Amino acid sequence: MTGNKPRVLIVDDHAAIRRGLHDLIESSGSYEMVGQASNGHSALEMAEENRPDIVTLDYSLPSLNGLEVAHRLKRSLPAVEILVYTLHEREDFMIQMLRLGIRAYVPKSDPVENVLAALEALSNKQLYLAGKLAETLLDQLLLAPPGPSAGNLSSRERSVTQQIAEGRINRQVAHALGVSIKTVESHRSNIMHKLKLRTTADLVRYAVKNNIAMA
Repeated sequence: MTGNKPRVLIVDDHAAIRRGLHDLIESSGSYEMVGQASNGHSALEMAEENRPDIVTLDYSLPSLNGLEVAHRLKRSLPAVEILVYTLHEREDFMIQMLRLGIRAYVPKSDPVENVLAALEALSNKQLYLAGKLAETLLDQLLLAPPGPSAGNLSSRERSVTQQIAEGRINRQVAHALGVSIKTVESHRSNIMHKLKLRTTADLVRYAVKNNIAMA
């Protein structure tokens, strides 16, 4: 982000929020808007195509949740900055985001102008945390022992885990991910073996605890 205006991609499943953010950010005159995405998969595709400097990212997204999108973005585009703009204010979720290298968080309950402050901070490689969690997040991050991690799952296994935890049967998972039912069954078996889980209920609890799916 040197010389030219930082390029911004907006990711949110609500059209009104996307429009509002677009108009707010564009009106500042400080950023170049490169696109809007309404779900996790299109966000990754647009990021790969447009190479934004900053992504504004909601947590609740169709197909892939925000944590998974952030995980993949930081892997494919390590230099990208991510602003989490969401209704969710769970400490464990935000701690995982910070551990991924996400440095800005604004809850949707805050004044929307805070988004501009967060974007300015990210443009200067600075941390920006807003909302009631801001006072406790860093203490929690430093003091809490590392919890269970989903890092040993592949990206496809994480996607399958999310789909199952959100109540979809193998046929629905196969349709959503564009694979065969047999492939889903194979992934499911591998996931259960890797995580040493026995039942679907165990898998759901694991997914919620690791923020692969919301309770």
